[in-house]
Amino acid sequence: MSITRVLSGALPALGLAVGLALGPAVAPAAADSSPSASPSGDGSAPTEAGTSFRTATEIDQGQTATASGSAGDYLYWSFPADSGRRPTVKATVKLPKSHTSQTWQVDVYDGLRRRQACQYGAQTRTAAAGAASVELACVLRTVRAWSEPWANDPLPGTYYVRLTALGLTAADLGLPIGAELRVDSKDVGGSAAVDGSLAQPLVPGIAVRSKTGQDAKDEKDGSSGPAVLSSIEPDDGWSSGWWSDRWVWTAIGAVLAALAGIGGYTLTRGSGRPRQVPPGA
Repeated sequence: MSITRVLSGALPALGLAVGLALGPAVAPAAADSSPSASPSGDGSAPTEAGTSFRTATEIDQGQTATASGSAGDYLYWSFPADSGRRPTVKATVKLPKSHTSQTWQVDVYDGLRRRQACQYGAQTRTAAAGAASVELACVLRTVRAWSEPWANDPLPGTYYVRLTALGLTAADLGLPIGAELRVDSKDVGGSAAVDGSLAQPLVPGIAVRSKTGQDAKDEKDGSSGPAVLSSIEPDDGWSSGWWSDRWVWTAIGAVLAALAGIGGYTLTRGSGRPRQVPPGA
Protein backbone atom coordinates (compact mmCIF):
# COMPACT_ATOMS: atom_id res chain seq x y z
CA MET A 1 0.00 0.00 0.00
CA SER A 2 2.90 2.36 0.67
CA ILE A 3 4.00 2.34 -2.98
CA THR A 4 0.44 3.18 -4.00
CA ARG A 5 0.36 6.13 -1.64
CA VAL A 6 3.75 7.36 -2.88
CA LEU A 7 2.77 7.14 -6.54
CA SER A 8 -0.64 8.69 -5.98
CA GLY A 9 1.01 11.62 -4.28
CA ALA A 10 3.65 11.97 -6.99
CA LEU A 11 1.31 11.80 -10.00
CA PRO A 12 -0.03 15.36 -9.53
CA ALA A 13 3.57 16.59 -9.41
CA LEU A 14 4.30 14.69 -12.62
CA GLY A 15 1.29 16.27 -14.31
CA LEU A 16 2.38 19.74 -13.19
CA ALA A 17 5.95 19.20 -14.40
CA VAL A 18 4.81 17.91 -17.78
CA GLY A 19 2.39 20.84 -18.13
CA LEU A 20 5.11 23.36 -17.35
CA ALA A 21 7.48 21.66 -19.79
CA LEU A 22 4.99 21.39 -22.62
CA GLY A 23 3.54 24.87 -22.12
CA PRO A 24 6.49 26.79 -23.66
CA ALA A 25 6.75 24.19 -26.44
CA VAL A 26 3.23 24.88 -27.66
CA ALA A 27 3.88 28.56 -28.29
CA PRO A 28 6.85 28.07 -30.68
CA ALA A 29 4.94 25.34 -32.50
CA ALA A 30 1.94 27.60 -32.95
CA ALA A 31 4.11 30.49 -34.06
CA ASP A 32 5.98 28.29 -36.49
CA SER A 33 2.77 27.27 -38.24
CA SER A 34 2.22 30.81 -39.55
CA PRO A 35 3.91 31.81 -42.81
CA SER A 36 7.29 33.47 -42.37
CA ALA A 37 6.85 35.83 -45.28
CA SER A 38 4.15 37.75 -47.04
CA PRO A 39 2.26 35.91 -49.77
CA SER A 40 3.52 36.44 -53.26
CA GLY A 41 0.25 38.05 -54.31
CA ASP A 42 0.98 41.33 -52.50
CA GLY A 43 3.49 42.44 -55.10
CA SER A 44 6.51 42.26 -52.80
CA ALA A 45 7.96 39.10 -54.33
CA PRO A 46 10.94 39.59 -56.68
CA THR A 47 10.23 39.51 -60.41
CA GLU A 48 13.78 39.02 -61.67
CA ALA A 49 16.76 36.77 -61.05
CA GLY A 50 20.49 37.36 -60.89
CA THR A 51 23.05 36.02 -63.32
CA SER A 52 25.80 35.09 -60.83
CA PHE A 53 26.40 34.46 -57.13
CA ARG A 54 27.20 38.14 -56.52
CA THR A 55 24.04 39.36 -58.26
CA ALA A 56 21.68 36.68 -56.92
CA THR A 57 18.22 38.04 -56.15
CA GLU A 58 17.36 37.86 -52.46
CA ILE A 59 14.05 36.19 -51.55
CA ASP A 60 12.36 35.34 -48.27
CA GLN A 61 11.08 31.90 -47.45
CA GLY A 62 7.41 31.60 -48.29
CA GLN A 63 7.61 33.91 -51.31
CA THR A 64 7.10 32.84 -54.91
CA ALA A 65 9.69 34.67 -56.98
CA THR A 66 9.32 34.98 -60.74
CA ALA A 67 11.75 35.81 -63.51
CA SER A 68 11.99 35.96 -67.27
CA GLY A 69 15.02 34.86 -69.21
CA SER A 70 16.36 32.93 -72.14
CA ALA A 71 17.17 29.27 -72.48
CA GLY A 72 20.87 28.91 -71.75
CA ASP A 73 20.96 31.61 -69.06
CA TYR A 74 21.96 30.95 -65.45
CA LEU A 75 19.33 32.23 -63.01
CA TYR A 76 20.37 32.84 -59.38
CA TRP A 77 18.43 33.51 -56.17
CA SER A 78 19.51 33.56 -52.52
CA PHE A 79 17.62 32.91 -49.28
CA PRO A 80 18.44 32.58 -45.55
CA ALA A 81 18.24 29.26 -43.67
CA ASP A 82 18.73 28.87 -39.92
CA SER A 83 19.70 25.86 -37.82
CA GLY A 84 17.10 23.18 -37.18
CA ARG A 85 15.36 23.85 -40.51
CA ARG A 86 15.01 21.62 -43.56
CA PRO A 87 14.64 23.87 -46.64
CA THR A 88 12.69 22.77 -49.70
CA VAL A 89 13.35 24.49 -53.02
CA LYS A 90 10.72 24.19 -55.77
CA ALA A 91 11.17 25.61 -59.25
CA THR A 92 8.88 25.69 -62.28
CA VAL A 93 10.17 26.54 -65.75
CA LYS A 94 7.60 27.69 -68.32
CA LEU A 95 8.81 26.73 -71.77
CA PRO A 96 7.97 28.21 -75.19
CA LYS A 97 5.36 26.55 -77.37
CA SER A 98 7.92 25.09 -79.76
CA HIS A 99 11.12 23.49 -78.48
CA THR A 100 13.02 20.24 -78.55
CA SER A 101 13.60 17.99 -75.55
CA GLN A 102 15.27 19.98 -72.75
CA THR A 103 16.89 18.96 -69.45
CA TRP A 104 16.68 21.46 -66.58
CA GLN A 105 18.44 21.35 -63.24
CA VAL A 106 18.27 23.25 -59.95
CA ASP A 107 21.37 23.40 -57.71
CA VAL A 108 21.68 24.73 -54.18
CA TYR A 109 24.89 26.15 -52.68
CA ASP A 110 25.64 27.30 -49.14
CA GLY A 111 27.34 30.53 -48.01
CA LEU A 112 30.76 29.05 -48.83
CA ARG A 113 29.48 28.19 -52.33
CA ARG A 114 29.66 24.49 -51.60
CA ARG A 115 27.11 22.54 -53.58
CA GLN A 116 24.64 20.88 -51.24
CA ALA A 117 23.22 17.48 -52.10
CA CYS A 118 19.45 17.06 -52.23
CA GLN A 119 18.07 14.61 -49.71
CA TYR A 120 15.28 13.81 -52.11
CA GLY A 121 13.31 15.46 -54.90
CA ALA A 122 13.51 15.74 -58.68
CA GLN A 123 16.57 17.96 -58.96
CA THR A 124 17.01 17.24 -62.68
CA ARG A 125 14.15 16.61 -65.09
CA THR A 126 13.75 16.41 -68.84
CA ALA A 127 10.88 18.14 -70.59
CA ALA A 128 9.64 16.40 -73.71
CA ALA A 129 9.48 18.33 -76.96
CA GLY A 130 6.54 20.72 -76.88
CA ALA A 131 5.95 20.41 -73.12
CA ALA A 132 4.55 23.57 -71.56
CA SER A 133 6.57 23.45 -68.34
CA VAL A 134 8.87 21.37 -66.14
CA GLU A 135 8.86 21.22 -62.34
CA LEU A 136 11.93 20.67 -60.17
CA ALA A 137 12.36 20.16 -56.42
CA CYS A 138 15.24 19.81 -53.98
CA VAL A 139 14.81 18.99 -50.29
CA LEU A 140 18.05 19.77 -48.48
CA ARG A 141 19.39 18.07 -45.39
CA THR A 142 18.58 19.67 -42.05
CA VAL A 143 20.68 22.76 -41.36
CA ARG A 144 23.03 22.11 -38.44
CA ALA A 145 24.13 24.71 -35.91
CA TRP A 146 27.71 23.41 -35.99
CA SER A 147 29.80 20.94 -37.93
CA GLU A 148 33.36 19.71 -38.35
CA PRO A 149 35.50 21.87 -40.67
CA TRP A 150 36.05 18.98 -43.07
CA ALA A 151 32.36 18.08 -43.31
CA ASN A 152 29.99 19.30 -45.99
CA ASP A 153 26.98 19.64 -43.69
CA PRO A 154 24.51 22.49 -44.33
CA LEU A 155 25.15 25.33 -41.88
CA PRO A 156 23.20 28.51 -41.00
CA GLY A 157 23.59 31.34 -43.46
CA THR A 158 22.81 32.38 -47.01
CA TYR A 159 21.94 29.74 -49.60
CA TYR A 160 22.08 30.19 -53.35
CA VAL A 161 19.79 28.59 -55.93
CA ARG A 162 20.93 28.19 -59.53
CA LEU A 163 18.51 27.21 -62.28
CA THR A 164 19.75 26.33 -65.74
CA ALA A 165 19.28 24.04 -68.73
CA LEU A 166 21.79 21.32 -69.60
CA GLY A 167 23.00 20.40 -73.07
CA LEU A 168 20.72 22.65 -75.09
CA THR A 169 20.69 22.36 -78.83
CA ALA A 170 21.52 25.37 -80.98
CA ALA A 171 17.86 25.68 -82.02
CA ASP A 172 16.74 26.17 -78.37
CA LEU A 173 19.42 28.62 -77.28
CA GLY A 174 17.95 32.05 -76.59
CA LEU A 175 14.30 30.99 -76.58
CA PRO A 176 12.27 32.96 -73.98
CA ILE A 177 11.40 31.12 -70.78
CA GLY A 178 9.71 32.01 -67.51
CA ALA A 179 10.70 30.74 -64.06
CA GLU A 180 9.01 30.52 -60.68
CA LEU A 181 10.89 29.72 -57.47
CA ARG A 182 9.60 29.10 -53.97
CA VAL A 183 11.52 28.15 -50.82
CA ASP A 184 9.87 26.75 -47.70
CA SER A 185 11.34 25.01 -44.68
CA LYS A 186 10.24 22.60 -41.98
CA ASP A 187 11.20 22.90 -38.33
CA VAL A 188 12.78 19.52 -37.54
CA GLY A 189 13.03 20.15 -33.79
CA GLY A 190 15.32 18.72 -31.14
CA SER A 191 16.30 15.67 -33.16
CA ALA A 192 18.65 17.90 -35.18
CA ALA A 193 20.14 19.77 -32.21
CA VAL A 194 23.92 19.59 -31.73
CA ASP A 195 26.28 20.73 -28.99
CA GLY A 196 27.84 23.78 -30.60
CA SER A 197 27.16 26.79 -32.80
CA LEU A 198 28.92 28.99 -35.32
CA ALA A 199 30.36 32.33 -34.24
CA GLN A 200 28.68 33.91 -37.28
CA PRO A 201 26.28 32.54 -39.90
CA LEU A 202 27.73 31.87 -43.34
CA VAL A 203 26.59 35.16 -44.86
CA PRO A 204 28.97 36.69 -47.43
CA GLY A 205 30.71 39.72 -45.95
CA ILE A 206 29.49 39.35 -42.37
CA ALA A 207 32.83 38.04 -41.08
CA VAL A 208 34.73 41.16 -42.19
CA ARG A 209 32.28 43.56 -40.62
CA SER A 210 33.58 45.31 -37.48
CA LYS A 211 32.42 48.02 -35.09
CA THR A 212 35.92 49.08 -34.11
CA GLY A 213 38.75 50.99 -35.74
CA GLN A 214 38.18 52.42 -39.16
CA ASP A 215 34.65 50.99 -39.44
CA ALA A 216 33.50 52.86 -36.34
CA LYS A 217 35.13 56.05 -37.65
CA ASP A 218 33.38 55.63 -41.00
CA GLU A 219 30.01 55.20 -39.32
CA LYS A 220 30.62 58.28 -37.16
CA ASP A 221 31.52 60.34 -40.22
CA GLY A 222 28.52 59.03 -42.09
CA SER A 223 30.54 57.21 -44.72
CA SER A 224 30.00 53.60 -45.62
CA GLY A 225 32.17 50.79 -44.28
CA PRO A 226 32.62 47.23 -45.50
CA ALA A 227 29.50 45.99 -47.25
CA VAL A 228 27.63 42.86 -46.25
CA LEU A 229 27.00 41.19 -49.58
CA SER A 230 23.77 39.61 -48.36
CA SER A 231 21.30 41.52 -46.19
CA ILE A 232 18.62 38.88 -45.76
CA GLU A 233 18.11 36.96 -42.52
CA PRO A 234 15.28 34.97 -40.86
CA ASP A 235 12.35 36.98 -39.55
CA ASP A 236 13.27 36.30 -35.91
CA GLY A 237 17.04 36.57 -36.37
CA TRP A 238 19.85 34.06 -36.65
CA SER A 239 20.16 31.11 -34.27
CA SER A 240 16.59 31.71 -33.18
CA GLY A 241 16.03 28.01 -32.72
CA TRP A 242 17.72 27.71 -29.32
CA TRP A 243 14.48 26.20 -27.98
CA SER A 244 13.64 22.66 -29.10
CA ASP A 245 11.52 19.78 -27.92
CA ARG A 246 14.70 18.15 -26.61
CA TRP A 247 14.28 20.33 -23.52
CA VAL A 248 10.76 18.97 -23.05
CA TRP A 249 11.76 15.33 -23.27
CA THR A 250 14.74 15.94 -21.00
CA ALA A 251 12.45 17.38 -18.33
CA ILE A 252 9.95 14.53 -18.71
CA GLY A 253 12.76 11.97 -18.50
CA ALA A 254 14.09 13.58 -15.33
CA VAL A 255 10.65 13.47 -13.67
CA LEU A 256 10.11 9.83 -14.68
CA ALA A 257 13.57 8.89 -13.41
CA ALA A 258 12.79 10.55 -10.06
CA LEU A 259 9.49 8.68 -9.77
CA ALA A 260 11.20 5.40 -10.68
CA GLY A 261 13.78 6.03 -7.96
CA ILE A 262 11.08 6.72 -5.38
CA GLY A 263 9.16 3.60 -6.39
CA GLY A 264 12.26 1.41 -6.35
CA TYR A 265 13.30 2.68 -2.94
CA THR A 266 9.81 2.04 -1.55
CA LEU A 267 9.72 -1.51 -2.91
CA THR A 268 13.17 -2.47 -1.61
CA ARG A 269 12.74 -0.82 1.79
CA GLY A 270 9.89 -3.13 2.83
CA SER A 271 7.30 -2.39 5.49
CA GLY A 272 9.88 -1.37 8.12
CA ARG A 273 8.65 -3.85 10.75
CA PRO A 274 10.89 -6.69 12.07
CA ARG A 275 10.15 -10.13 10.73
CA GLN A 276 8.32 -12.45 13.14
CA VAL A 277 10.24 -15.64 13.82
CA PRO A 278 7.94 -18.60 14.50
CA PRO A 279 8.45 -20.33 17.87
CA GLY A 280 10.75 -23.31 17.80
CA ALA A 281 12.38 -22.29 14.57
